[in-house]
Amino acid sequence: MSRARVDLAPAGRLTFPDTGIGHGWEASVLMAATLALLSFGLVTLYSASGFHAQRQGLPDWHFVVLQAGGAVAGLAILWACARIPVRFWEASAWPMLFVVVAMLLVVILPGTTSIAPSINGARRWLVVGGVTFQPSELAKIAIVVWTARTAVRKADQFQSLSKGLLPFLVVWGAVLVPVLLEPNLSTACLIALLGALVVFAAGGRITHFLFLGLLTLPFLQHQLNVSFRANRMLAFLDPAADPAGAGFQVRQSLVALGSGGLTGVGFGEGRQKFGFLPEAHNDFIFAMVGEEWGLLGVVFLLALYATVVVVGLRIARRAPDEFSQLLAVGLTAIVGVQALFHMAVGLSLVPATGLALPLVSYGRSNQIVTLASIGMLIAIARATDGQPVRASASGWWRGGESGA
Repeated sequence: MSRARVDLAPAGRLTFPDTGIGHGWEASVLMAATLALLSFGLVTLYSASGFHAQRQGLPDWHFVVLQAGGAVAGLAILWACARIPVRFWEASAWPMLFVVVAMLLVVILPGTTSIAPSINGARRWLVVGGVTFQPSELAKIAIVVWTARTAVRKADQFQSLSKGLLPFLVVWGAVLVPVLLEPNLSTACLIALLGALVVFAAGGRITHFLFLGLLTLPFLQHQLNVSFRANRMLAFLDPAADPAGAGFQVRQSLVALGSGGLTGVGFGEGRQKFGFLPEAHNDFIFAMVGEEWGLLGVVFLLALYATVVVVGLRIARRAPDEFSQLLAVGLTAIVGVQALFHMAVGLSLVPATGLALPLVSYGRSNQIVTLASIGMLIAIARATDGQPVRASASGWWRGGESGA
């Protein structure tokens, strides 16, 4: 007896259920990766920060509860940003930039120490109504939004250094100078890199960036000659030269990563957090992941960040207009570039920078800004649903080529 053939393939285009974040798979996968990073981060933070909290006379869950509160606020902001039309950000580019510059100036001006206190020798935070916020974190989004908007308008002028890239440098400088005066060289370099990536994606010339890079070398050399930065550079070049001083953090980070092996020593069983690895819950939390979760945990973490970056760039490629494309590139870079530098520090591939691991390190300002960036990416994906994919313009990431 012959059997009737049953066709289980979907008859039409496969779509996700209506979750409120769009019908395409990009937004759903991006949200899933974000929630996985948040969950993994909270679990890792609890283990990494418990001893640090108890040493200050606080409960072992103190930092993870604060971080969880930031996650709730950040997810609410993500939800709101995912529903704000992309055109709103384009129209708000200049006002957002002015607000950020004003906040950065308040942080460094004399006479504002009551709301911008010095912490660990730097003035980077605003404290208003018991809420602490780092304006330089918001500057990342402001620079990306403004640069994307301006790059669209100057797309035909990038062949000229004076008319193309130079105007960007003037406005970027208004943001970077206050950040440098906090002082916060690593965040200033990250902000500049984010802006440069957006311009490069828009068709900026590589030779212009190389030329300007050469011009900034004397300035960077001067900045690196500052005592604590010089010590970090020496520790990077030769960690064994001062193992109990400038090279201590890096050496302990490598010890933690090497101790984890394939599967790690087990959750909560890491030893480096017991005073051996400073800032184990923040600047060097990647080392804690390697120690307690091993190579498998590191690969899992890398896979989550790779998912965010790949999906973010796919959203950029499919975005309905050039501003949305460039904005998506910059927002993706906020997560991907910072994660890359944080992990590189833990592996002693670059000098210690103090950059957080997005959604994992302790720090609610970075956490909220990262979630807002992902919400804006979801908004771009939502705007793309049902829209024809825009033809690629110039730029290396869309299949074109930047001028050299």
